[in-house]
Amino acid sequence: MNQKMKNSFPLDYTFLAFFFLLFVSVSSDVIQESCGKAAKGDPNINFDFCVASLEANPKTKTATSTQDLVPISIEIAISNAKSISSIVSKLLKNKNIEKYTRSCLEACSELYSDVGSDLQSGGQAFKAKDYETANVKISAALDVPVTCEDGFKEKQGLVFPLKKENNNFFQLTATLLAFITMVQ
Repeated sequence: MNQKMKNSFPLDYTFLAFFFLLFVSVSSDVIQESCGKAAKGDPNINFDFCVASLEANPKTKTATSTQDLVPISIEIAISNAKSISSIVSKLLKNKNIEKYTRSCLEACSELYSDVGSDLQSGGQAFKAKDYETANVKISAALDVPVTCEDGFKEKQGLVFPLKKENNNFFQLTATLLAFITMVQ
């Protein structure tokens, strides 16, 4: 190997490493900026939760704008809804659940099972730049945790077993709506 090739090889790796770090930094900045704007515009959105939920998804590494975060956020929300459905299914396997609680859990199960189609439709509308339809579909998804919890509130003393999960889903969909509004 000649001397020129030996010397250029490490430089190529340095160059690639620099661009990789620059790219990762850009995606982190986009997340920080987008979550900051979303949290400032909506008291229901927690900045740290927003950042953590997005940074946990490897697809955000390629995000260069809030617009890039919308389909990723939809994916995260759908995954979260599936997780909640799974938790509800496990709770419903308990044969000793009181009848009213079972009824509320069954309603939540149905809501979370169906919400994925609203999120997907919202994502398709967003991709087509039909922001009004995207807002309507994502808003319908935002209603799911509220409706689920309301059933439990109707009976005094009934403990809502999905408080944390419901709150997380609410924040994910509220953040998603905020991102869509920023892109419009």
